[in-house]
Amino acid sequence: MIRSMHHVSLVVADTSCSLRFYRDLLGLLPVPRPDLGFPGAWLAVNGQQIHLLEATNVDPVDSRPERLGRDRHVAFLVDDLPEITGRLHGAGVTVTHSRSGRNAIFCRDPDGNGIELIESD
Repeated sequence: MIRSMHHVSLVVADTSCSLRFYRDLLGLLPVPRPDLGFPGAWLAVNGQQIHLLEATNVDPVDSRPERLGRDRHVAFLVDDLPEITGRLHGAGVTVTHSRSGRNAIFCRDPDGNGIELIESD
């Protein structure tokens, strides 16, 4: 029986660039990662993890759906959506608001991976 999710892996082209997005903009903290023979990083998310895997991305990124809610994405709960939205805007990241009326935004990381940020109640 499944108890919880341990991690989500995302393919990235440049670990350093992705760390600037996930660590510096989103505030996720790196955790120790064994030497797996290729670059990457692991980041803590309240008991779960995001694994950034540096590799050639075989998924097309230029023909993804315009609305991220209709594309595969990772969703995070956040405490202060206006604050993180401001950080993303300040870094030049395009942000769209949820069409559902929820207090949520969507954006893409530097590799086109979909990210949803939802303000927790």
